[in-house]
Amino acid sequence: MAEATISAKTVKELRDRTGAGMMDSKNALVESDGDMDRAIEVLRVKGQAKAAKRGERAASEGVVVSYVHHNNRVGALVEVDCETDFVARNDEFTEFARDVASHVAASSVQYVSEEDVPEDAREAEMRVLKEQAAGEGKAEEVQEKIAEGRMRKWLEQIVLLNQRHINEDKHEGRTLEEMRAALSASTGENVVVRRFARFKVGD
Repeated sequence: MAEATISAKTVKELRDRTGAGMMDSKNALVESDGDMDRAIEVLRVKGQAKAAKRGERAASEGVVVSYVHHNNRVGALVEVDCETDFVARNDEFTEFARDVASHVAASSVQYVSEEDVPEDAREAEMRVLKEQAAGEGKAEEVQEKIAEGRMRKWLEQIVLLNQRHINEDKHEGRTLEEMRAALSASTGENVVVRRFARFKVGD
């Protein structure tokens, strides 16, 4: 896709989803021929060095935020960290923390990130998924791909950052990780969803 055919609306959508700058977003769309998913991947790869540097910096400030559903039967506590007290008191940062807490309360996530999922749990799930694919009579050469696809869906169900926020209208279908990355880019700080706890009456 020629650069001239990429609309400002498309550039804005990419910026909103990734937190990248205007020119970086536009260049990524040009490089990916206007394909949004590919553009996100381009930005992800190019942003790894910057993100890695931010990720190495200590996130020792932050907030603990609570959310209780209006029926007073479900609630959540979430810790979100950053590098400075200045950002911790920023409205955008505290709103993100509240958004994370409301999502945790409404979901059944078990882990913050994929890195937190124990390897033995992954291996056990993959064995089950491969057995399911074989039991469905799928060709042996496609069983692995089917199992891998189902593994990705399983991780989406249990990993917080892999999920799209429950308020899709407000957050335009972005995942919690996309929201976190955008906040990290806009603040210039390492933003970490550290931990969470979910409470439900009777559980």
